[in-house]
Amino acid sequence: MFENLLRRLTAPAPDRLPEPDADLALAALLVRVARADGHYDPAEIARIDRVLARRRGLTPADAVALRQQAETLEAEAPDTVRFTRALKEAVPVEDRFALMQALWAVALADGSRDDGEDQVLRLVANLLGLTDQESAMARRRAEVG
Repeated sequence: MFENLLRRLTAPAPDRLPEPDADLALAALLVRVARADGHYDPAEIARIDRVLARRRGLTPADAVALRQQAETLEAEAPDTVRFTRALKEAVPVEDRFALMQALWAVALADGSRDDGEDQVLRLVANLLGLTDQESAMARRRAEVG
């Protein structure tokens, strides 16, 4: 089911992803961040569903369906570097800060910060072309909002 998307993600120079694939890939990155600490908390799952519904204008049921597809894709997806580089092409530069804020919101949803999540988020921020300061600002906004 995800064979074509995975092939595009693993290509040496990934093409810009079409909208449905980009949505799925973004959802899979949210799942990857949530799983980075070794447990996939119900609060993180609920936060992913809310983020997807809000960012993509989905109904709650459609957000759940997208997240469930993303869980499968994330398990099969390549390493975070190639995965995020492909996503960078799919996300306009002006939307990357909001994506980082959403990623932080998912990571913080379980009420704790974990070194594994911090490492993944630091890498993702860099690969999305964001500075450490921008990532920290996104984290602060996610904490209050």
